[in-house]
This record gives sequence, structure tokens and C-alpha cells, in this order.
Amino acid sequence: MKKIFVTGFILFSLVFCTTTSSAQDSTTTGQKVKKAVKKTGKAIGKGAKKVGNKTAELVSKGSSEVVDKTYDGKTGPDGQKIFITDKSTYYWVDEKGKRHYVKENELKDKNE
Repeated sequence: MKKIFVTGFILFSLVFCTTTSSAQDSTTTGQKVKKAVKKTGKAIGKGAKKVGNKTAELVSKGSSEVVDKTYDGKTGPDGQKIFITDKSTYYWVDEKGKRHYVKENELKDKNE
């Protein structure tokens, strides 16, 4: 009877130790999935932002081409295409589709 009790106690101890040690993993599957989803979400957000900025740039430049005149002899401070409004103000469009107004003396010749 004593041998059965000791053997049972040893088996119970071994089973208990192995189940608790496997439950002590550093990361669970749920944590790995959360991390992967978060990383994927950030990547999708970055891609969506790039697409949105490019779309805004193309729309703004396209509408500027149609509505306003282009200044062929001059460029912007960093070589950008210059547009002239009907009120004779000069501007260029950045990569996010925003207009940046410049003064005529800030413009550079295309040859430079």
C-alpha cells in the first residue's frame, strides 16, 4: 500500500511539473498573433498614407495644370514647377498636394 501511494505521488508530481513548465512559455500564440496584427496594421497604415499623399499630389497638380498657367521660364527654390493664379500669385505643389506660395524674387531661372 505504501509503494502504491509513493508511486502515485511521484507520477502526480511528474505530471504536475510537466504541465506547469509547458504553461510557462515566454510568449503564447495569442501574444504572437497580436504582435503580428499590430505590425501588419502599421504597415497598412504607412502604405495607405503614401497612396493618399500621392493621390493628393496628382489631383492638386492636375487641377493646377487645368485652371492655372505654368511659368515656363522659372522654377521653384528646389526646381519645382511654378503655377500662376489668375491673381498673379506664384506657387508650387509639394508631394502631399499642398500649395506653397512664393514671391517672384524667390524664383530661379530654369537654366540654373
